[in-house]
Amino acid sequence: MPDATQCRTHSLRYLVGSLFALTGLFCLLVFLPKLIAGEETAASADGSSDPEAQSGQPQVVIVGAGISGLSAALELGRAGVQVTVMDMSSVFGGHAVMSQGGVTIIDTPLQRESGIADSPDLANSDFLTWGEDANAGWVREYVDSSRRDLYDWLTDLGVRFEKIDTAPGNSVDRFHQPVDRGIGLVTPIYRACLKYDNIRFVWNAQATKLLSEQGRVVGIEALQLRESQTSRISGDRVVLATGGFQSNLEMVREFWPREMTFPKRILAGSGRNSVGHGHRLAQEAGGQLVDMDRQWNYFTGIPDPRHADGDRGLSAANMYGIIVNPQGRRFANLHNWAKDVMPPMLRQKQVTVWWIFDEASKAEFTVSGSDWSDFKKVERLILDNPKLVKKAETIEELAELAGLPSENLTETIHRYNHLVDRGSDDDFERFGPDRTEYNNTASPKINTPPFYAMQSWPLTRKSMGGVGVDRECRVLDRHCEPIPGLYAVGELTGLVGINGKAALEGTFLGPCILTGRVAARSILDRSDIPFDVSPTKVKASATERCADCHDVEALIETPREGFWHFELAHRIVLQRELNCLQCHAELAPYSEDEHHMDPLALTDTCIGCHVAQE
Repeated sequence: MPDATQCRTHSLRYLVGSLFALTGLFCLLVFLPKLIAGEETAASADGSSDPEAQSGQPQVVIVGAGISGLSAALELGRAGVQVTVMDMSSVFGGHAVMSQGGVTIIDTPLQRESGIADSPDLANSDFLTWGEDANAGWVREYVDSSRRDLYDWLTDLGVRFEKIDTAPGNSVDRFHQPVDRGIGLVTPIYRACLKYDNIRFVWNAQATKLLSEQGRVVGIEALQLRESQTSRISGDRVVLATGGFQSNLEMVREFWPREMTFPKRILAGSGRNSVGHGHRLAQEAGGQLVDMDRQWNYFTGIPDPRHADGDRGLSAANMYGIIVNPQGRRFANLHNWAKDVMPPMLRQKQVTVWWIFDEASKAEFTVSGSDWSDFKKVERLILDNPKLVKKAETIEELAELAGLPSENLTETIHRYNHLVDRGSDDDFERFGPDRTEYNNTASPKINTPPFYAMQSWPLTRKSMGGVGVDRECRVLDRHCEPIPGLYAVGELTGLVGINGKAALEGTFLGPCILTGRVAARSILDRSDIPFDVSPTKVKASATERCADCHDVEALIETPREGFWHFELAHRIVLQRELNCLQCHAELAPYSEDEHHMDPLALTDTCIGCHVAQE
């Protein structure tokens, strides 16, 4: 929670609202018959006329079906609260479902099995040292509870962690990588939510206004994006879980750190709907914004080849290669990630870098995201794409293709290979006898043709400042007083300051889960809640011969507002010539009385596009 001095400072610094625009990212298909028929998929237009609104049980509206919103929904749903989760998309998961999925967790069974000795005290020291001005109270809560509230909770839901990776700033390895990346992390939480009939989802709806009565937030006004109709959803509490603002480049510029020059070219690398809607809603309700200039952006941005004409980017890297500036010189320690690379990169006249690697380390090239785990896809769309990656048999030829000074690049690589032979990076301390986290096995020589060069630019990624909240995730006004009935969680809060000014990595999804659960517990502690609700599976349904009734090709020919995921997913279906029942097996055999989708069964199909094998 911000102290009094911080509150006064933030009150002066962040009183001005911002422009907020829609942008994008994709996930999984939901509710096909209703989408095709053009029927309304949202809940009743007025919460007061909804049967759930008259049930007498506590009700909570959660705005956002990302990982923080889902975590809050599950915690509340298990306790018997009537929960309405609304989202601008037709699918769950937000940015998390598209992410690498790694989570920093402390002192886990997997660490112990791997011979890694970790402790909350050690992690606490790492967070505070690396983060510089991190929120000490939240850091302490995170490191003390991550084993129980993250690892145990997630594995009980079915998440499987397959390995532990290194991340800069950590004394020991604690970056837990789940099977199937982000989709493997988020889907089990969503599936668990679907087992409760007191948790409902309202898709394709954007919260446009918080409703208040006598100074208390009592619901939201929403725009149904497909029908362009306005509705009201009432609740005893409202939880904002709308994510960050890093896909709103105007807002990124507005809150750009004053000590850094805003780059001429910057790519948007956050979630489709991470455009600051929740920030505006909170501000209009009197909430404060804090530390908005703490933006965690990457130097690894390349244009997304699927959106070649736009400003969307991907995070792509080969940590076994090197990076050079436009003069063909090394300038930073690649392995200390954005904390070391971004400041000198932004001071350059040309704010860009080139990745240089060879055939021997080509297989180490990675693209972050749940839909980029297949190396064949990476090769086809990126490595073999001459617009993104240059390839040559000699360093001199490579320099010419990349527009880099040939003499400088040749000298740089010769020097680097010499340092690898010596076993010590005397120039930037990337490897050496004292660098136990990265040694020469992660720093091979660059001498096996063909050679590769890939240009990258700054990539917006994560918000480490946002809506101010207290230790119960209640939104604070400009006097640091909680706004009755209003909560905020996840990246919308800047991850409650856990990262400070620099992130350890793996410390975004974890705080999203933690704050979602903290907000839910706070609501439960302040409500008269029955604890007797048992999980009820969503009713399954059935169909076949889909093409007889549904012309999918015609349905995706013309883009429609609110159908982006439907169109994207079914375009893939047509390209791969898939049978409808490969994704919708629960609809066979056809039954006119029960012709609707089972969202729980549908989650099994996500992996068809995410983590897809080509």
